[in-house]
Amino acid sequence: MRSEPKPYLDLTVFLSAMVVIVTASNVLVQYPINAWLTWAAFTYPVSFLVTDLTNRRLGPGYARKVVLAGFAVAVVLSALFATPRIAMGSGTAFLIAQLLDIAVFDRLRQRAWWMPPLVSSLVGSAIDTALFFSIAFAGTGLPWVTWAIGDLGVKVAMAMALLAPFRTLLRFTAPATVAGPLRSGRPS
Repeated sequence: MRSEPKPYLDLTVFLSAMVVIVTASNVLVQYPINAWLTWAAFTYPVSFLVTDLTNRRLGPGYARKVVLAGFAVAVVLSALFATPRIAMGSGTAFLIAQLLDIAVFDRLRQRAWWMPPLVSSLVGSAIDTALFFSIAFAGTGLPWVTWAIGDLGVKVAMAMALLAPFRTLLRFTAPATVAGPLRSGRPS
């Protein structure tokens, strides 16, 4: 038996997760593993999982609110814990990629359970990688092109690997029926 949805609790959980993931990723991108990867390659893809679960649970309008709020808080925290270029690159890439992820997921939401999160994450990851690495590192002398290639490869692998948690969490994030001012978007 499924419990009654608590949309404000959902907001807190989804928003908190987004802020932690983006802030951690903005710190971890400053620590290369090798010439191809930084540690953020393993944390940032989880942000697409959070967005997709929010979208599935409460719809695209609500997912956009989580992304916008997460964006604002994460940029401020990133400015404190990362360089200004990383904060600017992260904010720009995050906002555009996540909003694109929401739109693609919503268009595919009636398809097989795996298609919306996989396709939306792949599209969002490609845009995010191109924007972030070019804004944050171009002209710095750092091997940002190889980092971007390695990062995108990990994001593709993570998008596929995160299908298992997405499928498992679907049981707990079934579309909610939300009434009143919180309702924005169409879950299904």
